[in-house]
Amino acid sequence: MPRQCSAQAACEELRLRMLASLLPPSPIMPTVAFDKDGVQHGFLRLPYSRDDSAWGSVMIPIAVIRNGGGPTALLTGGNHGDEYEGPIVLFDLARTLDPKHVNGTVIIVPAMNYPAFQAGTRTSPIDKGNLNRSFPGRPDGTVTQKIADYFTRELLPRADLVLDFHSGGKTLDFVPFAAAHILADKRQEARTFDAVKAFSAPWSMRMLEIDAVGMYDTTAEEMGKIFVTTELGGGGTARAETVSIAKRGVMNVLRHSGIVSGEIEHRETRWLDMPSGDCFAFAEDEGMIETMVDLGQPVASGQIIARIHPIGRTGTAPAEIRAKMDGILAARHFPGLVKAGDCVAVAGVAD
Repeated sequence: MPRQCSAQAACEELRLRMLASLLPPSPIMPTVAFDKDGVQHGFLRLPYSRDDSAWGSVMIPIAVIRNGGGPTALLTGGNHGDEYEGPIVLFDLARTLDPKHVNGTVIIVPAMNYPAFQAGTRTSPIDKGNLNRSFPGRPDGTVTQKIADYFTRELLPRADLVLDFHSGGKTLDFVPFAAAHILADKRQEARTFDAVKAFSAPWSMRMLEIDAVGMYDTTAEEMGKIFVTTELGGGGTARAETVSIAKRGVMNVLRHSGIVSGEIEHRETRWLDMPSGDCFAFAEDEGMIETMVDLGQPVASGQIIARIHPIGRTGTAPAEIRAKMDGILAARHFPGLVKAGDCVAVAGVAD
């Protein structure tokens, strides 16, 4: 089913601005100017009073590279703190992107949920907040909600294009893909999938979410933004291959949008669809997982794709996880132990 997305993005953005006017101002103070030409490196400073610093702050790194009044790209990583391709590539891009090659503005936030990034965890160690389930946020809420609110009210309205890097973190591993969602506004959807194609990952996904409430994606899409995301591997680390894909992809998308000069470096990409909830397989038992199919390999409906071995005693047969559809294995659980309710596998249908 199509994701809900306003066909009148300007009206939706106006509605959000009206709601925002009823809320207190954001406590986050940027140390950069978004309308100043050149290169700026600074912080989004969020006051955070804590035991070891009564007037302390969370200092979220940000860079702004601007040259004239062209379109604006908002590039983000570290939405979840244990996903590393985005931060690696964006810290590097912030250091190396020359404004003379830019037509417009590039806003780079390499680690959105900076407390989670510092801790190497999916959620914030301060409030256990999952940033990608905290939008649109609150200026008077938790630390994570305050970060979400600032993006909703201050950064997303500035952007024409949003690229948010993800990978599987410590608990999932993916075939490397760029992705966007099926949208009700087909013009916006077409422009978004054009950007996904330009990214030129080995795989390109028309994505279905199992839990879309409170997502950064949804908030940006409802404002009418071109929103591209990725899943570039996982296991709580980054590989040379996935970092290379991310570096090439971000420059391709910036060139595709006309914000950065130069030719797109096209690579072959295969398209994947997630047509229904049958793509997902979940554990109903806890234990040790045995993966029966490797990533990118074909699966058939009814095929055993994983087994979960009980670990409390010997002599007990493993539970079998079977595919519910034909396709390829697009994601798997990582690492070796699972709990009941964990997603253990995701299938996609290749074009």
